[in-house]
Amino acid sequence: MLKHWLGLFAGATLALSAGAAPTVEMTTSQGRFVLELFPDKAPKTVEMFLYNAKHGFYEATIFHRVIDGFMIQGGGFSSAMEEKKVKTPALQNEAVSGGANLRGTVAMARTQDPHSARVQFFINLKDNDFLNHRSPDIRGYGYTVFGKVVEGMEVVDKIAKVPTGNHGYYENVPQTPVVIQAVKILSEK
Repeated sequence: MLKHWLGLFAGATLALSAGAAPTVEMTTSQGRFVLELFPDKAPKTVEMFLYNAKHGFYEATIFHRVIDGFMIQGGGFSSAMEEKKVKTPALQNEAVSGGANLRGTVAMARTQDPHSARVQFFINLKDNDFLNHRSPDIRGYGYTVFGKVVEGMEVVDKIAKVPTGNHGYYENVPQTPVVIQAVKILSEK
């Protein structure tokens, strides 16, 4: 009987882990946090984020745009505020899947072109409903949410409080760079 229960428990554990979401640990100069990714809502975005993480793209990039009470944005610039050369294509916007820009969620940054996101991402510091998909036009397309912070939100909040200023024509740049030191994939599925 004990063997039967142990077998059922092991099977249930395997089933749960098979359905587990990918997780990524980001270590920054301000501390570490863990992201759980949403491949069910943004499969192509998650795939590209994991690809870039796996190939070391995000290491030594910074959080270059920090607006307390709104979001922190990073993943594309060096400490010298030089844009890193991107080798991956622009992504089709997946905001239509209904992911909401809530506090602690991570979404892709982009230009005014809804389908221009490549590597930069941001973490919402509050519920930012106006960033959600509302319509399939330039003004209403929204920003693709592809994960959420599941550990270390206090680190994200700490980053939000760093002093910022201008750097060239960039605004809200941390005066002391907040560097992404390492990105480790904890689980891919």
